[in-house]
Amino acid sequence: MAKFAFFVELKANRGKEAEVEAFLKQGAAMAKAEAGIAAWYGLKEEEPGRYGIIDTFNDEVGRDAHLNGELAKALFAKAGELFSEAPKVHRLHVIAQK
Repeated sequence: MAKFAFFVELKANRGKEAEVEAFLKQGAAMAKAEAGIAAWYGLKEEEPGRYGIIDTFNDEVGRDAHLNGELAKALFAKAGELFSEAPKVHRLHVIAQK
């Protein structure tokens, strides 16, 4: 069971929604290359322009390594262009899973 996670809140710049969605789809492919990621989800909220990422990890080593991985670097490199606010990264502990 994955015991560690990140939830990242993203708010798209007006008119950049399609680019954000394309980035998240690319992110799913990039996540496959990171051995420490147990699961990765790119999400679109019901509220227009609101997106998120949830990724889970089996251990803290994998979660911490992810912050220095290619996917995280790509996200923060594009942040100013795609998002109206800096991505909000929440470090989580998974306490239950189905």
